[in-house]
Amino acid sequence: MVDLTRTATTPPVGASELFQILRDGVPRTRGELAALTGMARSTIGVRIDALVDVGLVGAVDTAASTGGRPPAQIALRPAARLVVAADLGASHGRVAVTDLVGTQLASRDARIDIAAGPVPTLEWLVGVVDELLDSVGRVRDDVIAFGIGLPGPVEFSTGRPANPPIMPGWDGFDVPGWLRQHVRAHVLVDNDVNIAALGERAHGWPDLDHLLFVKVATGIGSGIVSEGRLQRGAQGTAGDIGHVRVSRAGDVPCHCGNTGCLEAVASGPAIARSLRAKGHDVHTSADVVDLVARSDLDAIGAVRQAGRDIGEVLATCVSLINPSVIALGGSITQAGEHLLAGVREVVYSRSMPLATEHLVIAQSRAGSIAALQGAAALAIAYALSPAGVDELVTLAEGRQLTEGRHPAEGRQLVS
Repeated sequence: MVDLTRTATTPPVGASELFQILRDGVPRTRGELAALTGMARSTIGVRIDALVDVGLVGAVDTAASTGGRPPAQIALRPAARLVVAADLGASHGRVAVTDLVGTQLASRDARIDIAAGPVPTLEWLVGVVDELLDSVGRVRDDVIAFGIGLPGPVEFSTGRPANPPIMPGWDGFDVPGWLRQHVRAHVLVDNDVNIAALGERAHGWPDLDHLLFVKVATGIGSGIVSEGRLQRGAQGTAGDIGHVRVSRAGDVPCHCGNTGCLEAVASGPAIARSLRAKGHDVHTSADVVDLVARSDLDAIGAVRQAGRDIGEVLATCVSLINPSVIALGGSITQAGEHLLAGVREVVYSRSMPLATEHLVIAQSRAGSIAALQGAAALAIAYALSPAGVDELVTLAEGRQLTEGRHPAEGRQLVS
């Protein structure tokens, strides 16, 4: 097994930078690339060869000839390599395999129990990945990056969960390290709401640079996009609004160890608890949504009040980060406009008019697959970045040297 933390050799200088021109998918000849970069055609050739070796680019239909043999064109090969996207929640798991432009090739949804611990959960993940790869006729070595969302705080730089309240046994677990023992790919792990914010922005509001994504489900959290970039904060806890104190919560205990948290009164389990106290047989978010769908007044009132509680916190967020859109996702938003109405009622009444004049508060456009789409986008962004391309080229050359071959041997040169 190749250790991804080490490099066997140095990739050709500039191969990754050259790829940044080609990643847009537009076919170009070697001469066009030389003109764009100012480099010699021979230098361009060496760098293209390195990218061809790892399958990122290849020859496409030839360009028009001006006399003699038509020049070959080179372009990104989106299907040559794959990424894995995984959205792991408290009780659900969604996994997809996509190509390098995000086209989904295969996916799987299943019930899981994140509280079972990291090893059983990740073993399930690897098993599903193998099944998905087999279904599309591919193998593990075709995967170059994983993007994974987890339902708790994550130290993004290491991919390790940090004191996640609903994930016993996960604290400090080396998720990337464990996965790299099974699949030779770069692994990026983030909080599931951050991942969902990326997916919501990319697929729901691509032209907006200031967005707040709020997930209301087993827990409550938010992902912040500002100036078009995800904001994780100093330790990765930016947007953790579920544990902000709200006035109605009083001394209600929260699973985080504090009292009075938003999550303790406005999450799916909290709403269900309040309805059980009124004699309703509800235990899950799905039960709450079902009761609302049957026009039960207690359920409608409880969901709307949860929206008001969430709005109390979001009114402060509006003053702090001034988003253009607040998009609400998660299982409780399936209750329809009732939650949104409560949020809007408080946000629009308590925030400054300038901040809310053009503010849109809406249901998520990406819906239940926001996190899966965000995980794919995170993995692709790294895989096609200069660092990701350099890592891929380095690993390929390291394997060739291990096998006793010079990296230049066996290349199909692109003329």
